[in-house]
Amino acid sequence: MSLSTKLVNAGRKKRYTQGAVNSIIQRASSLVFDTIEAKKEAAENRTKGALFYGRRGTLTHFALQDAMIEIEGGVGCYLFPCGAAAIANAILAFVKSGDHILVSEAAYEPTQEFCQHILKDFGVETDYFSPLIGRYISQQIKPNTKVVFLESPSSITMEVHDVPAIVKAIRSVNPNIVIMMDNTWGAGVLFKALEHDIDISIQAGTKYLVGHSDAMIGTAVANERCWDTLRERCYLMGQMCDADTAYMAARGLRTLAIRLKQHHESGIKVAQWLADHPKVATVNHPALKSCKGHEFFIRDFTGASGLFSFVLKEHLSDVQLSDFLDNLTYFSMAYSWGGFESLILANQPEELAKIRPISGVNFTGTLIRLHIGLEDPDDLIADLAAGLNRIKLHKNKVNALQTLV
Repeated sequence: MSLSTKLVNAGRKKRYTQGAVNSIIQRASSLVFDTIEAKKEAAENRTKGALFYGRRGTLTHFALQDAMIEIEGGVGCYLFPCGAAAIANAILAFVKSGDHILVSEAAYEPTQEFCQHILKDFGVETDYFSPLIGRYISQQIKPNTKVVFLESPSSITMEVHDVPAIVKAIRSVNPNIVIMMDNTWGAGVLFKALEHDIDISIQAGTKYLVGHSDAMIGTAVANERCWDTLRERCYLMGQMCDADTAYMAARGLRTLAIRLKQHHESGIKVAQWLADHPKVATVNHPALKSCKGHEFFIRDFTGASGLFSFVLKEHLSDVQLSDFLDNLTYFSMAYSWGGFESLILANQPEELAKIRPISGVNFTGTLIRLHIGLEDPDDLIADLAAGLNRIKLHKNKVNALQTLV
């Protein structure tokens, strides 16, 4: 079955749709039993899709979970209120005081903060590794290492892991280490994490799964080895999402393939235009050779999404940044990404250095992160061109004033 066909049909069993096209929205805390025998049967099968209690899920949740299992593989999918909750609770499910974990130094900033504060207070040690470490990750594994956490491409700077080399090296040292990956950039479909022997594929479904910037949800799809532990410990920590959000994420799946196709095409077109712009030092788009780990992207991914970054040749002042960003027409300034709209944010190198605990940064210009939405890419290019031209106009004004003085 092709990806687009699978996305349209996954999680649409008659039990979940009950005669409709989409799964029903079943909102419930208490789920009633007609007989003692029915209650007993629900309790015995509460981890196998029986309607038991609202926190275990309703038909709406089960529909999305089944869909994610079919799409990403594995044997189970747990749902969370957001991506950060999925990351934090997936890690917590497999560590205890005295344990050690390894995390990519280019992981999502809240992931790092969770490790530096919550895990540290719980007595769990975190070490970081370069996203380009490859097989040399084996040198950082300790006897008490329990989890290795990947994110590819990396947050903001977009480096791509050599996942097969990393996984092989970890398994050769200790096959029991749980390998997790933040797979949000690839929406769980552009990179098949579990097929690369990763144990748990995590997403902020807030991004591409929902696709419309109007709901928050996290997902974690696990293999057989890790599913029972992930499910039961996250359940005990009270993790769940509401039925309406689960429904919206399932609905988002139906258009995911066509949306990703457009994000891919438009993103590459904008990235290539930026690569030729005289004010741009480099473009961090995995599909371009200028991106670190590009060769692994070509080998392991089936396409690109709409998120990438580029570095300007200059370190912009606050005034220059305002000239560039404040008057854009189609790009909005906002956190998150993955929706239909285009977004833009700026990061100064000194800010990024704080969340690169090993390598720091190797550039001095201002970094701009873009999410390319579903608008016409020519309109987006025109918007960026006008913004970059405003930086030049500001500099000309400054030079003119200096000349007058």
